[in-house]
Amino acid sequence: MRSLFVLFLAVFSLSAAAAPFNAFEVAGIDRRPDAQVPLDVVVRDETGRNISLRALGSGKPIILIPVQHQCPNICGVTLGGIASAVLAQPYKLENDFSLIAFGIDPKETSRESAASLKDLQVRLRELAARGGLHAVTASPETTKAVTDALGYRYAWDEQLGQFAHIAATAVLTEDGRLERWLYGLNPDPLDLRLALTEAGQGRIGGWGEQLLLLCYHYNPQTGQYGALVWLMLRIGGGLTVAILLAFLIRAFMRERRERMS
Repeated sequence: MRSLFVLFLAVFSLSAAAAPFNAFEVAGIDRRPDAQVPLDVVVRDETGRNISLRALGSGKPIILIPVQHQCPNICGVTLGGIASAVLAQPYKLENDFSLIAFGIDPKETSRESAASLKDLQVRLRELAARGGLHAVTASPETTKAVTDALGYRYAWDEQLGQFAHIAATAVLTEDGRLERWLYGLNPDPLDLRLALTEAGQGRIGGWGEQLLLLCYHYNPQTGQYGALVWLMLRIGGGLTVAILLAFLIRAFMRERRERMS
């Protein structure tokens, strides 16, 4: 019996070792509220110039999008989605925030990042002329430092010949603190507006944006903002049910005591 058990363990270990590596099981985002991104690391912009993320941010909130620049699948769609969200909300490039497409593949060069930037410039048209739009690559050490700080996990898929990674957009404060993650290929313009308002820490937006923040709350699980009034209604409804249930239980116990006396 014992020999059969040992044989079973050996077969199980061999089958587990033979199981193919699934890069998509590695890909994900670890929730790290207020994570600090090292903005002083040096990256290469689309022209091949060495520059820090802090300099690219220009003292404003940063929209940072982890991408593989030469990606045949979701990266182009992700850049298109964030471009659409930027166009549909009131904050302006250069004046209010900077946008950085951050390459996660350290093998890529400025040639690939320049292609990403050109795609963004076409999508954002006249806004791109204002500045504040960048596409960068970096060394393996710098790439790891930034993605580890964000809790952004990805892995190389040999079969696809590209990195398996999550489509998401990080919104940072001017000093590199992670304010919000916006998940998905097409961030909602209102979500982007609210995330930038929070990241601006009162330096961008007016009373209208601050009022919106009172009406919406951020859900870290969905990466979206929801109307606070509906949350309050749900909480109020739950409390009403709880109070009614407590009243009924109390009335039942009182009636029972009266019958027993």
